[in-house]
Amino acid sequence: MIAGDEGIARWRKVADAIRAMIADSEGAMDQLPVEAVLADRFQVNRHTVRRAIAVLQAEGIVRAERGRGTFVERRPARIAYPVGARTRFSENITSQSRQPAGRLISSGREPATAAIAGELGLKPGAPLHRLETLNVADGLPMSIATSWFPAERFPGIIAAYAETGSITRALAAEGVDDYRRKETRVSAARVSARDAEHLACPADAVVLVTDSVNLDTEHQPIQFSRARFLADRIEMVFRT
Repeated sequence: MIAGDEGIARWRKVADAIRAMIADSEGAMDQLPVEAVLADRFQVNRHTVRRAIAVLQAEGIVRAERGRGTFVERRPARIAYPVGARTRFSENITSQSRQPAGRLISSGREPATAAIAGELGLKPGAPLHRLETLNVADGLPMSIATSWFPAERFPGIIAAYAETGSITRALAAEGVDDYRRKETRVSAARVSARDAEHLACPADAVVLVTDSVNLDTEHQPIQFSRARFLADRIEMVFRT
């Protein structure tokens, strides 16, 4: 039975309950009970059940087939994404026998905010190159990253990425053959409308947000990035 609203719409509570029911089945559930059975189980009307199922269908959790019923979608397993001193998207993806690719969404030159300047050891207002990139595995979008680089040190970083589709190769073209991760900070958020369009995900999907700083072999900051990983496609693995 679904309890009183308590500030949360009943259809959303029903959607959460069905989502949990599917997860608890551990892959054994192929098809949802009919609307009348679900309405009786959760003590709500069929319109509420119908709206909850529409939400789950928008999330890609179920699919409704006219005349046949509502079926549970089988999602691919999350990709394990190791995070450590040498985190590389391409290496992480190819190590799991998948094909990585990168695409430039947007780029530009802009002054450093106080926060980003502090991460890169620069003065506020220092010129930066900004790259926003989409990372995919086997053609499926995994993450969007916005990265900032000191413009004076890396004047050709945008063109180098556009040509190679790889931050690592672009940095190598700009004279940095190796670099290491200083730190990674992780939080969670709802996907933005713009990111959802590029990631081909539901409007209320959860993303893992990572803020990271990379250093060259002389321990000088070369890159600050904010990446947004789809939580239902990636799981982060921290190795010590």
